[in-house]
Amino acid sequence: MTLCELTDEFLSYIDAVRGLSENTVLGYKNDLTLLQELLSPQMEISSITKENLLLCIGQLSKKNRSAASINRFIAAVRTMFSYAHKFGHIQKNPALEIKTVKLPKKIPAFMTKAEVTELCEMPQKNELLWEKRDYAIFEMLYSSGCRISELTNLKLSDFTDSYHAAIVTGKGNKQRKVFFATKAREALTEYLEDRKKILLENNVTTPVQELFINQKGHPITTGGMRYIISRYSGSEGTKHHINPHAFRHTFATQMLSNGADVRMVQEMLGHSSISTTQRYTHVTTEQLKEIYKKAHPHSE
Repeated sequence: MTLCELTDEFLSYIDAVRGLSENTVLGYKNDLTLLQELLSPQMEISSITKENLLLCIGQLSKKNRSAASINRFIAAVRTMFSYAHKFGHIQKNPALEIKTVKLPKKIPAFMTKAEVTELCEMPQKNELLWEKRDYAIFEMLYSSGCRISELTNLKLSDFTDSYHAAIVTGKGNKQRKVFFATKAREALTEYLEDRKKILLENNVTTPVQELFINQKGHPITTGGMRYIISRYSGSEGTKHHINPHAFRHTFATQMLSNGADVRMVQEMLGHSSISTTQRYTHVTTEQLKEIYKKAHPHSE
């Protein structure tokens, strides 16, 4: 069996049998396609050694790939070769002893209260695309801590009657409940009225279950939502471009800074490990340092 054949079989397996999300399957595909480029699509998998894989990792490092990117590549390779070994395609797993590279400690990027307020209000001040929809997107991201993929896939049937909460499907198809603040609920209600008009104007007769749609009445994609955020945070908007994940980081840091229990925040974010959530406690730590400097006479 060639590397190309194994990759195709493995991707079909995680898609059809394991039922992983479209984004997850695409991530595996990208990393395993890269593996084929670094080795050869026609290389027999039985001839691939640990040294071959280490050489691939070394090449990625020379290309200045980030540690996180390299570790994602390693994880994909490990998983595929584990699959190959489990189903008898290879006798020995060459990726078994491949170790991940050390990640630098990185503080998650988040917005200040002023920055997030400015961005949330931007659709009303500078209508670049669709004011009510975009304002609802920003307020809902900010008040729930959702990933943009979770908000993109949100359906009308996922909400409670009052729009106070919804069930979202996160990584690994895990479901959890998220909550929406007053501003988010008000923005959502106004958007839903606009949404009805857009569907009528475009003669969309088949019910659209997805919450967020484009101006043609079709469900927007994750890429579409990224585009919306980039427009309002770019040169036409706040002129302070942000990563969409900054909404989630801001939600977490503000919840912890205002006294929320870390395990409760972990649950709201859908983190499988509490150590991931604890990255956000740096804000509270910095605040304590500032209080100490201001209050203690010998702090200078």
